Amino acid sequence: MPSAPPVSAPPRAARAAVGTWFFVNAVLYAQVLPRLPEIKADLDLSNAALGTALAAAPAGALLAALWSAPLIRRLGSGWVAVYGLVLLAALMSAVAVAPSWAVLAGVLLVVGAVDALVDVAQNAHGLRVERRYDRSIFNAFHGLWSVGAVAGALIGSAAAGLDVPLGWHLGGVGVFFAAVALVSSRAMLPGADEDDRAPEVRAPAAGGALSTRSRSLLLLGAFGLLAAAGVFVEDAGASWSAIYLREDLGAGAATAGLGLVALQTTMTVGRLTGDRVVDRFGQRAVTRVGGVLVALGMGAALAFPSIPGTLAGFAVAGLGVATLVPAAYAAADRLPGLPPGAGLSMINWLLRAGLLISPPLVGVIADAASLRVGLLTVVAAGVVTVAVAGVLAGRRG
Repeated sequence: MPSAPPVSAPPRAARAAVGTWFFVNAVLYAQVLPRLPEIKADLDLSNAALGTALAAAPAGALLAALWSAPLIRRLGSGWVAVYGLVLLAALMSAVAVAPSWAVLAGVLLVVGAVDALVDVAQNAHGLRVERRYDRSIFNAFHGLWSVGAVAGALIGSAAAGLDVPLGWHLGGVGVFFAAVALVSSRAMLPGADEDDRAPEVRAPAAGGALSTRSRSLLLLGAFGLLAAAGVFVEDAGASWSAIYLREDLGAGAATAGLGLVALQTTMTVGRLTGDRVVDRFGQRAVTRVGGVLVALGMGAALAFPSIPGTLAGFAVAGLGVATLVPAAYAAADRLPGLPPGAGLSMINWLLRAGLLISPPLVGVIADAASLRVGLLTVVAAGVVTVAVAGVLAGRRG
């Protein structure tokens, strides 16, 4: 589908600004994770109480995600992303001073809501920037998010190891990255988001508006299914890889943590290099091959269980889904007949619903059979990816 014609020079400053937003967004949340044991101890929380408080974040995201489109149309995606990051920095700082479980859960509920708004806005602006280029650059933004997640975890771990008071840590990091977000706003694209959309995406012919919108909604469901498949694979590495390696395969504590490292490392590499691959072979082919990698990689690891094989399986799965979520976002944003931001907000909602469903689904299967059987959901996600990949665009002409 044709896009808006590129300007005389690619907006490199705007590209750097969007990359900064993705990085900052990941850092602000990930820096708190290594300090959760301290928060748990300070508030005298049980494991169940802490888990329930943490579940408030995805709940808040589900409540707010669908509001992102009208907010973007009113303020513009750039300002929603920048103001949202500043607010997110303040909210993550407030985690340090939460005096009770109820306040902590309330703060995290709002954190999830704001994060959903930022997520849609930064993706929308990133796709605006990509439309000014004659090649793909969108996957690299998600790669920078992965880099930011690792950086945030390292910052949090270092602060915990140096016994930096929680308030000083979260407050200092929050002030610094809020300032970074505000400074980056000077480089974002001017004008309304609608200005960068192709004419046929902005306004389909009146006679075919109903059929165009109906077709777009059907495709939106398919793109959401692809995004959900992607987060099922990601969540398997985050929530279950260490438990499976340690309890089912007898790995040591240090080795058990390498499942997530393997998946995240290959996913980051795949995202940082994925734009060139997508430009050469097309998103449809890349997604289909990625689904095959997920299904065969994890399928072989589960069929012939071993520690090295499982680590390799998670690594292959991470590479397989590297471009999947960015592909769903980009495809949804190009759908005709929908208001600006509507496709992105719906994909974000479906993606976060997948994140909410995935852990209990695998847990129920694991309790009924075994975690090895529960992880077959990753294989199923690969099969679904292969089956649905045909809705994505092929190679550009």
